[in-house]
Amino acid sequence: MSFDGLFTRAMTKELMDILKGGRINKIHQPYKNELIMIIRSNGKNHKLLLSAHPSYARIQLTNEQHENPQEPSMFCMLLRKHLEGYFIEEIRQAELDRVIIFEIKGRNEIGDVSFKQVYVEIMGRHSNIILVDKEKNLILDSIKHVPSSINTYRTILPGQEYIFPPKQDKLNPFQVTEEDLLKVLDFNSGKMDKQLVDHFSGLSPLIAKEIVFQAGLANRVTISNAFFNVLNKIKNHDYCPSIIYTRTKEAFYTFPISYLQGEEKSFQTISEMLDRFYFGKAERDRVKQQGNDLERFIKNEKEKNELKIAKLKATLNEAQNADRYQLFGELLTANLHLVKKGMEKIEVINYYDENANTISIPLDTRTTPSGNAQRYFTKYQKAKSSIGIVQEQIEKAELEIEYFDNLLQQIESASPKDIEEIRLELAEEGYLRIKQKRNNKNKSQKIILETYLATDGTTILVGKNNKQNDYLTNKVAARDEIWLHTKDIPGSHVVIRSKNPSETTILEAANLAAYYSKAKDSSSVPVDFTRVRHVKKPNGAKPGFVIYEQQQTVFVTPNADKVLEMKQ
Repeated sequence: MSFDGLFTRAMTKELMDILKGGRINKIHQPYKNELIMIIRSNGKNHKLLLSAHPSYARIQLTNEQHENPQEPSMFCMLLRKHLEGYFIEEIRQAELDRVIIFEIKGRNEIGDVSFKQVYVEIMGRHSNIILVDKEKNLILDSIKHVPSSINTYRTILPGQEYIFPPKQDKLNPFQVTEEDLLKVLDFNSGKMDKQLVDHFSGLSPLIAKEIVFQAGLANRVTISNAFFNVLNKIKNHDYCPSIIYTRTKEAFYTFPISYLQGEEKSFQTISEMLDRFYFGKAERDRVKQQGNDLERFIKNEKEKNELKIAKLKATLNEAQNADRYQLFGELLTANLHLVKKGMEKIEVINYYDENANTISIPLDTRTTPSGNAQRYFTKYQKAKSSIGIVQEQIEKAELEIEYFDNLLQQIESASPKDIEEIRLELAEEGYLRIKQKRNNKNKSQKIILETYLATDGTTILVGKNNKQNDYLTNKVAARDEIWLHTKDIPGSHVVIRSKNPSETTILEAANLAAYYSKAKDSSSVPVDFTRVRHVKKPNGAKPGFVIYEQQQTVFVTPNADKVLEMKQ
């Protein structure tokens, strides 16, 4: 992983430079495994994200917006009690482990000086955030509880003594000499990157492979030079935080990783880089967990309609044989004297054929001759009358599929709040049944639109689901403002809050429309734009569905970096 011991060292330095002496003003827990601390330091408010997410565990300063639950968790309330109003005296790393310790000082309820520690352990699915009474070294609480039945080495529960994670018997790379390095490496065994990880603390496979790559032809001299070259960059804080994009993966580090051949993007700070790297990733994971049942339900409904269309088209093919049923009925009526009960078929002359060829008519052996003729006339009438109904049903099913396709696209770019709005929409449309909480029975949910700023300062609003799209287009937008949507592709409604936006602003808004659409990973995406007055919602149409005219089209390639820059 990229967040190894060396990266943690760099992150600790960045946080220490910015937050030392800062006052903890507010604490929120927007999600189960994540905390936000608002810290006032050097005359500015900073948002510190502490994450014990099993896949995206990290610690960083962030500019991302997070929804706060109406009711804080017990852990969040405990942190507020013990930490709000306290000051950060020091931020340090536990040796080269992925553990960052906040030394915090303040006064308790009775005015006595109190010392607390917050341990942030970044260890994949074992990541944790732990509040400790420093004087007693007792755990006050943690974001994840780990009883002795799960971990016999250390119990993480309130009232237990805090014990560091078990140490690995590895060398500190900052304390070794060239002789020490060469002594532990076996050049005959190969797999030099694995040997580096096995013998030295703080090194991940990512940075070990980079050392081997920089060494080129691995020998005692080249490995030694590459090893100490990389360590000196970390030791001297020679940072150039970078994300590397390859065809198959993305990676980040405090400096460019040469062995990964791909596009490279650099940032001013490590936190800024992490904001970009994790932009949408953790949220999509949360959405996947919260909306998994919803996505499965929508896919099932879509598949039902696809199956329905297949059956309806088979019925339509049969209905298109109506003229043949009429012909069979008329020919049987004209030849009733030739038909005997029990016959399986009969050959008769087709009077409607210019060449007077014979035609074979299948018969029901259990029915009388006149009954067979009547059966074909009945099938003719039924088939003839069903064509219009079947075509109408096919159109309805196709609209349903389009609606569900649109919902699936919205789930891909939804926030947890958006998921609940989609769930509520399906309930209102009669697809789902939701048990409403008594307290929320009469409360109307406030719809919040995502806001972006164009380069020239123009406000751009984006709807992330059908409820937001309807609200934006039909309630918020003025008639002469500019409305955008991807052409013939499911996506968000976008409105520029200007009657005469610049060409640059239109392209930036089109980028948002393309990014929040089913074509977000495509290039040269067509985006239509017109004035809001030309956008109409047909009577009885599904939520989010509109028709529009007098549009113009631009082509853009979705750019996530631009979206992040514009977000408010």
